[in-house]
This record gives sequence, structure tokens and C-alpha cells, in this order.
Amino acid sequence: MSEETWTIPAPVGQLLGRLPAFPGSVMFVTGLNLALAKKLNPDVTQMLIGKKLRLCVTDAQWAFDFEWKSDRFVACAKGGTADLTISAGAHDFVKLARRQEDPDTLFFNRRLAMEGDTELGLLVKNTIDAIELPVLDLEPFKPAQVLARLRARLVPH
Repeated sequence: MSEETWTIPAPVGQLLGRLPAFPGSVMFVTGLNLALAKKLNPDVTQMLIGKKLRLCVTDAQWAFDFEWKSDRFVACAKGGTADLTISAGAHDFVKLARRQEDPDTLFFNRRLAMEGDTELGLLVKNTIDAIELPVLDLEPFKPAQVLARLRARLVPH
């Protein structure tokens, strides 16, 4: 039995692609810093200094530009060339975050692309593979769950 895959509908992606890129990058690096920044080895962060990274969510037409500075990731203004660009659809990024798919499988199935500095790409991939991260649980973010929490806060008991 094959698992259901999904993509963000083209009209939604076109709308999302028109949003300013920088606020999205700020939100993305906030999450990235919470999940990864303190878990990175100093030798890894040293190699990230001065490197611009871009994460492209192809079906959402979103791109997040960021770099490592001091002790955390910071958002960059969109534009210019990135040292490393990682591209995939939203569904595949969710599967990666939930540890339901590995990057090598997605790469060899042409669902994940890396362009630019190959050594940097391997560093990023191997670092993420080596870090013990909790599995991303999307259950609390389902609309019914969000609405139930809002209702519980707004409706007096």
C-alpha cells in the first residue's frame, strides 16, 4: 500500500511566493536555532561561518536564506547566490523533519536537490544525520487541535 503524498496547490504556492521573503527567513531561523543551534559542534559552526544557505520549498515557492553568525543562524535578505541551496517539496521536508524519510533516498529519487558547494552539502547532511533530534509531531498543529485549544481558552468554564 502506498502512502499518500501531497503538494501545496499551485495557486496557494503562487500566493505564498509573493510574500516578502525576509520575515519567513526570520521565522525559519528561529525554529532552526531552537532545534539545532546548541547541538552543533564548534568545528561544524566554524565551517558554516560566511556561508549563505538557502532552503527552497518548491511547491510553496518559498525560499529561506540564512547563515551562521557567532552562535546562531541569522536570516539573510533574499538575493544573490547561495553557497548551498537545498530544494524539495513541502511534503518531503515534513517527512525529513519527522524522520520518516532519509535525505539520501529523497536525493536519489530526485525529490531533494542540493546545488552549490558539495562539501558544504555533505557537512549539512552528515551533521543533521548525526544529531539526535526529536521527531516533529504535527498532531498539535492540525486545524481541529488548534481550534479546540482556542475554544478552551475563550469559552468560560
